Amino acid sequence: MSEEEAADEEYDAVATADDDVESVVNAVSDRIEPDAAERARLRDVATRLATRAENTARERCPDADVLQVGSTARDTWISGDRDIDIFVRFPPTVDREDLERYGLEVGHETLPEGHEEYAEHPYVKGTVDGFDIDVVPCFRLESATEIRSAVDRTPFHTQYLEQRLDDDLAADVRLTKQFLKGIGAYGSDLRTRGFSGYLTELLVCEYGGFQPLLEAAADWQPPVELDPEEHARATFDDPLVVIDPTDPERNVAAVCSAENVARFQHYARRFLDAPQVDLFDPDEPTPLTDVELRNHIERRGTTPVAIRFDAPDLVDDQLYPQLEKSLDGITTGLDDRGFDVFRATAVADETAAVLVELAVSERPAIERHDGPPVHVRNHADGFYEAYADEPEAYGPFIEDGRYVTERPREFTTARAFLESDRLFDVGLGAHVETALEDEYTVLLGEEITTLLEEFAEPLSLYFDPRP
Repeated sequence: MSEEEAADEEYDAVATADDDVESVVNAVSDRIEPDAAERARLRDVATRLATRAENTARERCPDADVLQVGSTARDTWISGDRDIDIFVRFPPTVDREDLERYGLEVGHETLPEGHEEYAEHPYVKGTVDGFDIDVVPCFRLESATEIRSAVDRTPFHTQYLEQRLDDDLAADVRLTKQFLKGIGAYGSDLRTRGFSGYLTELLVCEYGGFQPLLEAAADWQPPVELDPEEHARATFDDPLVVIDPTDPERNVAAVCSAENVARFQHYARRFLDAPQVDLFDPDEPTPLTDVELRNHIERRGTTPVAIRFDAPDLVDDQLYPQLEKSLDGITTGLDDRGFDVFRATAVADETAAVLVELAVSERPAIERHDGPPVHVRNHADGFYEAYADEPEAYGPFIEDGRYVTERPREFTTARAFLESDRLFDVGLGAHVETALEDEYTVLLGEEITTLLEEFAEPLSLYFDPRP
């Protein structure tokens, strides 16, 4: 085959792949783009509530104003999304206490049926005509570097992106968001630790569209560092670094886990290799059955052990960091005692459970303890004297030039350790520790089937893991 024929064949293959990408993109875009009627309904609700909020705010502070922010303000929202974010901005001369008071009063008058929630300060949330509305007070500042709370930064994000997003890029943002939802990597909450809407918008703008972003992501070599406005930036220790164009001291991707960065890379490659509409649809797990779980346990030959307790009454962004800390502490405690953690996870609903799969669940009655080399006199003498008169220890004896003793093991089973007070020495989340102090249950082996009633889907994901 001549070089010219080979080049033609390569072009035809690329063209075919591009056509496939285009057909999939068109099919998904048609499905997720809000139609004229949906846009009109949202615009009507947003305008009506923003006007009400602004009139109410100016009764309290004549210099207040209102700004709609978020994806519905930037036309990057997906059909079916129902979030309208109304920010009530007060001048910086208003003190924090008055801002919170004014904000709640404006929120309740704007949303009479609403309820209060709390981020860095309280705001009002409610539903109007099927739309989820947040009325959030913030300070109107000249620069995002002057912020007094995280919400003060949001209006700057809207202003920045409004200048850069055209219709084509907005459509590609919607497509990228749906792709991230489909692969389970969308959402900046601390349970998901994925890509936020703002991060997605910045990435699409930076790379110039959905397909260019996927092509770049497929070849990322973390840590990936992007600086849209070429700030003199701080150093961040994250797998993905996207410097906030409005605040050079902030990494927009800080919450995004290494697993979700890698997940995005994996599915970007899969899509580019074989475009499929299915990749844009979340794959809901089939709940695991009792028989299937027992079969997994027998097939794997490991020993699953779980600690189950009442879930602390916390929002997810507070609960999941505590679960992660507790999971790390418990697995470290088991590993340090020789029980060889294979894999582990934490789940929560009405109750919570830390599930740890062990390669070894029982250990001998003794454990080896290596001392210092004999020639290191001070340390060696201290080690020898500590164990020389220990009646239950073997040795000390010398092996390879150092003292060694074989001493009784504190815990010979994982259950014994987990049911002991030593569990509370491993470094638990504060609220998790309090919940465990009240009551908890240790489940070993097939006893974990009692978790199925509440956690059949998470257990399905655990025993059928995917990228």
